[in-house]
Amino acid sequence: MQASQIDLVDFRPEHLDAAVNLSRQAGWPHRPEDWQMALAVSSGVVAVEDERRVVGTVLVTSYGKDCATINMVIVDEAIRGRGLGRKLMDAALVVAGNRQLRLIATSDGLPLYQKLGFREIGSVLQHQGHVPTVATPDNVEPAQETDLETIAALDRAAFGADRQNLLDYIATVGRFAVIRRAGQVHGFAALRAFGRGEVIGPVIAANSDDARALISFFMASRPGAFLRVDTTADTGISPWLATHGLAHVGGGVAMRTASVEAATRSAPKTFALASQALG
Repeated sequence: MQASQIDLVDFRPEHLDAAVNLSRQAGWPHRPEDWQMALAVSSGVVAVEDERRVVGTVLVTSYGKDCATINMVIVDEAIRGRGLGRKLMDAALVVAGNRQLRLIATSDGLPLYQKLGFREIGSVLQHQGHVPTVATPDNVEPAQETDLETIAALDRAAFGADRQNLLDYIATVGRFAVIRRAGQVHGFAALRAFGRGEVIGPVIAANSDDARALISFFMASRPGAFLRVDTTADTGISPWLATHGLAHVGGGVAMRTASVEAATRSAPKTFALASQALG
């Protein structure tokens, strides 16, 4: 039997329906709107079999000239084992150029990413569930439009790259909350629709008390709703999330390519990701 031909082409909006189907096959919760958001802030490649069927995807979300995340790496289960994952990653590396790269790996993808020069830097913990009634914290309030510049600056300091494009998109589909002291914003969180419900993230704060207050603000506004938070093991808030109705249901391995390490900062810190795909 003659092997089918698989070509790599630019990821375009007309590929979104097929990408949604692939993510459902993989057991991911992504809605068409979640894919639209990812593509809106990213560039990518799809693998097309015999010029008609999409059998693989990868996106590269660039944050300025220095950093990018590689995400939405999926290969149709019918053609796994033929090296398509490596071809998609090679294409993503070309798209990313000389940027430092970050990604969240599954156990299946870990060996490939290690071969490509990624190293483990920590663990991502996915929490989700229907939240109980939670008291609204006194020190958190809805963000104002004039806060967006400070929110972007805090995010840049915590993440280590300029994510203005991502924050601007979140502002169009979700909402922000802030901790304000003496008239100054010291931390923020975002809430938007995602997957089976809504996701809280990113959460950027000076300490875990502030992070818990920011998360509690959105939990209090959505009693009984299905919420998700992706945190990292080093934040220490995973047990708190679990006791507040958001069970630990999985996660992944945070990886990045080698780069000059940023200087240790006392604040702010990322306590929850925008998503595992976007960092």
